[in-house]
Amino acid sequence: MTTLEPATDAAQDNLAALESEAIHIFREVAGEFDRPVILFSGGKDSTLLLHLAIKAFWPAPVPFPLLHVDTGHNFDEVIEFRDRVVEQHGLRLVVAKVQDWIDDGRLEERADGMRNPLQTTPLLDTIAENKFDAVFGGGRRDEERARAKERIFSLRNSFGQWEPRRQRPELWNLYNGRHRPGEQVRVFPLSNWTEADVWNYIAREKVELPSIYYAHQREVYLRDGMLLAEGPWGGPRPGEEVRERTVRYRTVGDGSCTGAIESTAATVEEVIAEVSASRLTERGATRADDRMSEAAMEDRKREGYF
Repeated sequence: MTTLEPATDAAQDNLAALESEAIHIFREVAGEFDRPVILFSGGKDSTLLLHLAIKAFWPAPVPFPLLHVDTGHNFDEVIEFRDRVVEQHGLRLVVAKVQDWIDDGRLEERADGMRNPLQTTPLLDTIAENKFDAVFGGGRRDEERARAKERIFSLRNSFGQWEPRRQRPELWNLYNGRHRPGEQVRVFPLSNWTEADVWNYIAREKVELPSIYYAHQREVYLRDGMLLAEGPWGGPRPGEEVRERTVRYRTVGDGSCTGAIESTAATVEEVIAEVSASRLTERGATRADDRMSEAAMEDRKREGYF
């Protein structure tokens, strides 16, 4: 009579397979490209990417730098965490500040104060300036419909734009990194992970994250069904009442469009239980920039966004 393995064992086997796949992808890129870079914001997915990169090349150092497109509207806890991690591991961090592009006229501030949509130009300019040919991102297929269309090796043209018709088949873990001069490849080692996988792996590996991923007290106001915090990005508007609530963040980004959720989940185990019960992805629940239109993410990806 066949007996089933306990669910916990199956989950651990799944995490081991996902880890092995991601480490294989990092090593493939290191051997195939000349100037890779990891997009790193200090959020949970990019922190997990860095953790996997460290494991992939240990005991040697990570052989490529980190790149953060800084909107200037980030949460203080996340920037402090980002800088501490970079110093702890002796990494090189390249920061592209959206404010610099606004100051010299290459970008204009949006009327709604949102800066997430402004990240594309600084990202592409910095990639071109540093001649990065492979760019690791933390995108996952369960986040959003447009990201579900993307391959692990995603070819971008010489303008950094995503062209769905040029996506290549990826059979038997074979990745095609060939590209013309001036083109680049976005690489997504977490493509086959879910939000639950990310948190279970964080628990297993005891990966440190910024404190705002766990329940804390914060003054927030309600707008369009999301709890937004006060900050340099503006708000609240007249009639939007600021109240102190117990909240946490499922994703981090530009403070003008990243909402918190009411939560008492103060430990990794409590967060896992909460995520397991949720029917919405973190972006669908807490990112206003993805609500601008049904194709908001796909439109930005075609322009060169993450």
